[in-house]
Amino acid sequence: MTTLQAERAAVAARPRAGILGVGTAVPPSSYTQREILDIFGIEDPKIRSIFMQSAIERRFLHLPPESADGGRVMETQGELLAKHKANGIEMGARAVQDCLKRAGAEPSDIRFLVCVTSTGFLTPGFSAHLIKELGLRPDTSRLDVVGMGCNAGLNGLTATSGWAESHPGDLAVMVCVEACSAAYVFDGTMRTSVVNSLFGDGAAAVALTCDPAAPGRGPQVLRFASRIIPEAIGAMRYDWDDDQGKFSFFLDREVPYVVGANVETVIGDLLAGTGLLPGDIDHWVVHSGGKKVIDSVMINLGLTRYDVRHTTGVLRDYGNLSSGSFLFSYQRLAESGVIRPGEHLVLMTMGPGSTIETALLRN
Repeated sequence: MTTLQAERAAVAARPRAGILGVGTAVPPSSYTQREILDIFGIEDPKIRSIFMQSAIERRFLHLPPESADGGRVMETQGELLAKHKANGIEMGARAVQDCLKRAGAEPSDIRFLVCVTSTGFLTPGFSAHLIKELGLRPDTSRLDVVGMGCNAGLNGLTATSGWAESHPGDLAVMVCVEACSAAYVFDGTMRTSVVNSLFGDGAAAVALTCDPAAPGRGPQVLRFASRIIPEAIGAMRYDWDDDQGKFSFFLDREVPYVVGANVETVIGDLLAGTGLLPGDIDHWVVHSGGKKVIDSVMINLGLTRYDVRHTTGVLRDYGNLSSGSFLFSYQRLAESGVIRPGEHLVLMTMGPGSTIETALLRN
């Protein structure tokens, strides 16, 4: 065996971070697409069509308060940032608590906390606020991943699993906190209507540990692969709208095709050297980015409706939950009881950059 082969064998044999549990949280109130249209008095048939043909049935949202005339108050940017903070802390805390319960752990067990968000800016970040809210140890290491968008859950998972592997036996937790209703603009344009028809509020947390003495409690994270498409850097963005005096999210209509054109390449990078082909993957967990995005991934990877059933189910029941969407789907997959020992899973998220992030896991 050559030195290079020995090094590769050592890397392949080293203990990996494994998933112990996933927890989720959403707001108390949910609305059908038709209810949202009626609440805001939207009568434009083109906009109504966008909502009703989105493959989304219901979303959990923190809607603006009612005004004196029975309508809804148009929140200022300051009020939206306050909504992001208050609702983010509340949902994030519940998601972490649910995650710990499923993992059989206590708040005091957390030694590393990663918080991911793109629906507002906050300093100190959610990690500091959740340490205080949950009563975590003051020496808890932490990281905030801010502004990376829908793909950011896997960016955060990269850091979380890496920390767990370098601290065997210690518990690392990542929580994705997205109060998407704190990022809405209501101006009647098609640009904002597409965004307003798609996103929902929610938080999702995942607990990982790397414990050579107690392996096999959940799928192990083997490797990651990422691909950014610089020529499409403006296809998904969250920037300032001078007319509205707020930040506004933009989605280019070409996004599904940009993702589809690059998804085979990044999956090839992810599986390179593993001896696996896409057809060997037993379970797929794809970001619920929208109907056209999901269809594009399916077509280009040759996936079936069954392969993405949890992805489409989360889109139907929650809408696009940004960075935490894939954890909602993974939770459904894990709870279905179909993952067998030795099977492989691929996690995939897509977002601004334009970026595709992937992870390979083995149960």
